[in-house]
Amino acid sequence: MTGFICVDKEEGVSSAAEVGRIRRLTGTPCGHMGTLDPMASGVLPVAIGNAARLFGYFSGKTKVYEAVFRFGADSDTLDTTGELRTGMPVPSESEIAGVLGEFTGKICQIPPRYSAKNINGRRGYELARKGIEFSLPPKEVEVHSISLVGRVSCDSFRFIIECGGGTYIRALARDIAARLGTAAVMSSLVRTRSGIFTIENSVKSAALTAENFRSHIIKTQDVLSFDCIYPSREQAFKLFNGLGVQSDLKDGTYKIFDASGEFYGLAEVSDGVLKVRTKLC
Repeated sequence: MTGFICVDKEEGVSSAAEVGRIRRLTGTPCGHMGTLDPMASGVLPVAIGNAARLFGYFSGKTKVYEAVFRFGADSDTLDTTGELRTGMPVPSESEIAGVLGEFTGKICQIPPRYSAKNINGRRGYELARKGIEFSLPPKEVEVHSISLVGRVSCDSFRFIIECGGGTYIRALARDIAARLGTAAVMSSLVRTRSGIFTIENSVKSAALTAENFRSHIIKTQDVLSFDCIYPSREQAFKLFNGLGVQSDLKDGTYKIFDASGEFYGLAEVSDGVLKVRTKLC
């Protein structure tokens, strides 16, 4: 069994727990295509079987989030799950809107200490919980757009953020507030899109059963935007046994199908030679 189920992750549930539900239903190894913090909800693509080999393909895909930032407050986790310190200034809507342009494009961002970043073989959140001091180097991320939707309470504002993989929304809250001379934490986060996966084609894992989960599986080939190759039986025999064949296709990646028309995986053309790169069936 292979393919994807686009889970609408529940708030308060870990990404690993959501993957575990799908694994138990399908009886097949599974993995998610980009974690969500437990407090967050929304789109969590879960790869079933060999589809998990596409993690590298999805890790850089554009993601869209709806977030609420609470200004005038700070915490060690950069969100409301941590120990809150309040009483700092709350900027106006116009002040916030006036600096958002500084946080779009390619920017340097220091990841939160409470994150899954690896520090000498340990996760950042493990060290932070034990009070161990450490520092994380800044990394370059890309924010395509960030829009202030409006005020939701006296100190909280809603944003729509479109960004590349690896962007920490909590860190954006921290940095935008710091630019305005105050602090902010993330109080709500919903991922509404991850690559081609959207909140509209997602499903709550609690709604999946042994009888209906197959109807929610998205075929692996349907999430890939590459052109298709249908080799002859002779070519297929060579290709699926690790050999290359001559090709007049331009260099690049392609979806390849077997001689019977069934999807097999990804192939690559380089310098006029076609070879299978990844088996996904």
